[in-house]
Amino acid sequence: MTVFADEAATDMFGRRLAARLAPGDVVLLSGDLGAGKTALTRGILAGLGHVGEVPSPTFTLVQSYDVPGVRLPVWHVDLYRLEDPDEVEELGLDEILADGALIIEWPERAGGRWPEALHLTLTDSGEGSRRLTARVPPAWEARWPI
Repeated sequence: MTVFADEAATDMFGRRLAARLAPGDVVLLSGDLGAGKTALTRGILAGLGHVGEVPSPTFTLVQSYDVPGVRLPVWHVDLYRLEDPDEVEELGLDEILADGALIIEWPERAGGRWPEALHLTLTDSGEGSRRLTARVPPAWEARWPI
């Protein structure tokens, strides 16, 4: 378990995680509303070279970030609005994995897809701090801890 004192610490962790992100990776982000999932994603994307805003894809469901704006293509996905796990298939998310990565908020809505993903859970610890717990799959063991 890791504790982030504030949003800046969450951002720095995301930047360190970005340095270890590789094609084919899936990072699942769980946590309540406001727990810091999008803040962590902003740090990851900044670490990959993205400059500019990183909106939450709550309404678009998928926001893509492509080379040359980032060193690795990434799709930022928010599954909060899905009502049925079968709807995930319609998004075509596996297309990016040949040469890029997925960052998925609300993976619980996908019904257990991506069992070999790095699964990070953020919880609000009060006064701006966050607690992070990780389920680290074999593909990430050599790259963890961050």
